[in-house]
Amino acid sequence: MAILNVLALVCLLYVVFLFTVAFAADRAARHGRGKWLRSPYVYTLSLSIYCTAWTFYGAVGFAARSGLEYVTIYLGPTLVMIGWWWTLRKMVRVGRSQRITSIADLISSRYGKSNLLAVFVTILAVIGVTPYIALQLQSVTLSFAAFSETEQAGAALPDMQSTALWVAMGLTLFTILFGTRNLDANERHHGVVMAIAVEAVVKLCALLAVGVFVVWGLSGGVSETLARIDASEIARFEVPGSRWIGLTMLSAAAFLCLPRMFQVMVVENEDEDHLRTAAWAFPAYLMLMSLFVVPIAAVGLDVMPIGANPDLFVLTLPLMAGHDGLAILSFLGGFSSATSMVIVAAIALSTMVSNHMVMPIWLHFTGGSAVISGDVRQVALLARRLSIAGVVFLGYLYFRVTGGGAALAAIGLISFAGVAQFLPALMGGLFWRGATRTGALAGLGVGFVLWQYCLFLPSFGPSMIMPQTVLDHGLFGLSWLRPQALFGAQDMDPLVHAIMWSMLLNTGAFVLGSLLSFPQPIERLQGAQFVNVFDHSSTTGGWSGGMAQSEDLLIMSQRIMGATEAQALFATAARRQGLAGYLPEPSPDFLQELERELSGSVGAATAHAMISQIVGGAAVSVEDLMAVADETAQIMEYSSQLEAQSQELARTARQLRQANEKLTQISVQKDGFLSQISHELRTPMTSIRAFSEILRDTSDLTAEEKSKYSSIIHDEAVRLTRLLDDLLDLSVLENGQVVLNTQTGLLSDLLDRAERAAGVQVGTLKVERERAAEAFELTTDLDRLAQVFINLIANARKYCDGDPPILSIRTHEVEGRLVIDFTDNGSGIPSEKQAVIFEKFSRIGETKAGGAGLGLAICREIMTRLDGSVSYLPGQKGAAFRVSLPLQRRMAAQ
Repeated sequence: MAILNVLALVCLLYVVFLFTVAFAADRAARHGRGKWLRSPYVYTLSLSIYCTAWTFYGAVGFAARSGLEYVTIYLGPTLVMIGWWWTLRKMVRVGRSQRITSIADLISSRYGKSNLLAVFVTILAVIGVTPYIALQLQSVTLSFAAFSETEQAGAALPDMQSTALWVAMGLTLFTILFGTRNLDANERHHGVVMAIAVEAVVKLCALLAVGVFVVWGLSGGVSETLARIDASEIARFEVPGSRWIGLTMLSAAAFLCLPRMFQVMVVENEDEDHLRTAAWAFPAYLMLMSLFVVPIAAVGLDVMPIGANPDLFVLTLPLMAGHDGLAILSFLGGFSSATSMVIVAAIALSTMVSNHMVMPIWLHFTGGSAVISGDVRQVALLARRLSIAGVVFLGYLYFRVTGGGAALAAIGLISFAGVAQFLPALMGGLFWRGATRTGALAGLGVGFVLWQYCLFLPSFGPSMIMPQTVLDHGLFGLSWLRPQALFGAQDMDPLVHAIMWSMLLNTGAFVLGSLLSFPQPIERLQGAQFVNVFDHSSTTGGWSGGMAQSEDLLIMSQRIMGATEAQALFATAARRQGLAGYLPEPSPDFLQELERELSGSVGAATAHAMISQIVGGAAVSVEDLMAVADETAQIMEYSSQLEAQSQELARTARQLRQANEKLTQISVQKDGFLSQISHELRTPMTSIRAFSEILRDTSDLTAEEKSKYSSIIHDEAVRLTRLLDDLLDLSVLENGQVVLNTQTGLLSDLLDRAERAAGVQVGTLKVERERAAEAFELTTDLDRLAQVFINLIANARKYCDGDPPILSIRTHEVEGRLVIDFTDNGSGIPSEKQAVIFEKFSRIGETKAGGAGLGLAICREIMTRLDGSVSYLPGQKGAAFRVSLPLQRRMAAQ
């Protein structure tokens, strides 16, 4: 057992080495050191997670059994990387802008942040990847078995199941330690990624070393190796075109859809430009990995005993030649290939299980409220750790049930075909705005049912799961339902058969379901964000702040993100809004930012649901929480909140509604104005006409009567002229035709003039001023500015209902501008009228005083022309107006 002991020691030292690398990388990232961690070459090497034990061991076995067919494993990903600008770039941009945590998160976010869809994708991903995890465990146990046979003259490893179990436990521990150190998906798993990059170098060097040994050590050179290839079965294999095309497309689809590939390619991406380097470096890596596959397979078939497992030629050829050191290096290469895949797949799947299944269920059973649910952060971390253990255990269970007897390549292709079912929903979501959640669910459902029926269940062999009678005669005895001859398609390769029907009907159901259904509002918003991501990279679907409480949002965020991170986020947002402390206003922009941050920890669908609870101010049912964007739930949610508090409307709709209400008020004011202006015009005209007729037709009037009637005619004419002057003045100001007469004068003098002109008399309105603070010299159109002051003082005189009425005029300097506040001690202006008081036709205190409602509109236009402003100050004891002007210079009091 000496070599097995050495092998165990080497494995232990190698694992310790990986722990050290991962720990050092994590520590460097936390302290802001190690720019090399964000190198495009580290990113490229992390993509080598695609090259698992299937590639390291199984590719040789694939070539030995099927010739050059193994090339399709590398060709599909190469085509995807070469065309990165079209697909991968968009996926990465969407992942970064939407804070996507997994492929389930991306698909569910695209289709209205539907947690139901996320749960469905998660379950299918776990089922689809389980055979692949079993493949890795099988490769490690077979490697130990190969060493055991050499050591014990053909004796098998005493307990392969125990070996697989110990390997699974070790991988689970490593993944938990370095894959769940933090919760936020934007805090990359630097330790894991760096360990994978190191393993990528190890497995490449190991495979190249074995290849060099086989070509120049066993064969005697290149020419001799080529001769052995020509003489082997490999040269005589003919790959059908359908299988060649099908496997190439399958490997390309799996490269995009495998959860572990999505994790390293999208979630762990630090910089979109890294794809430029990976576009050529990763195909080069694949070429090097495949360089010696055929020579190793050909030499293995030639020198190894008949019946030897070709999957292990990479390992058994050095062992046969007595090169134990090279065999151990080869074992480390295969071990690296297997472990890196299991680690990243477990991280990706655990994130999906935790975010979309465990957390919504836990929130429901603990009360269903994001505010009082407890320490969500710790629960989420625990859920991910338990999910990692569960995912790895499922792989071990599949390995144990199937017995590990199938070829590695066959097991890998089963998983590839399973995860490829995500492709229609994924690509349709990225490039077709008309794709809907109903279509995605229909396509995924149909595709996975067919994959399981035609490929996955038959992989267990004739058993209780798939009886032999079903394999031979079809379900219910219907021959056209035979798993490997569906709909009468006989004599086809089983894999190509399963791929053809599952993908064809998956795509058809997706397209048909999308055409027959109508996307909900949030689906349409997300569709626009995804399809046009390069135009909308920094935004997500809109929120309406409504009556959301910032305190509740902070409490929820602290329990998910941690107190320090949440408080920093809220404090930064508050500073941007010009507020002190930790509590910003729950504006739509802030809610969008908060949703993106939380989605990095618990997924987009759950984050959207939790914020919806608080923003809506009402508890969310478990159905809403588990399927927040379900079509029926969305209709009820939007309809209910539109009728009640308009909480869930998009910001645009909310603004349109407010604008419509304002226009309605203005329309009412306009109708009142037309009525009033008719009265105002008709009354003086009637008086003028009546008394002029009296003067004309009556000859015996006394001098006193003539004087009286003439005065009435004069006063009514003046009143009519004043009204027409206001209308003309407003028209001139609005059309920009006013000519300013710039003069220089003191503010105090101008206010004195305004008081006199406004008719302020003792006993009617008391004006309080601080004359020392009014020593400002103004250079502007003093007449127009006086007109504003006169209007504001006159309004206070007419409408202030204080006892006694008092008007306070205060002057001060604010950020280089002169500010004059006019505040009375009356009851003020009702809040419902404050939004329209500066509009034309608006009148204040209609029951108390007449008027056409043009005064404040004229004031606003005048101040605009003077580069100033006039505004109403809410929250004061009485009516308060502020006039603001650019400050020229301050003049000392004389």
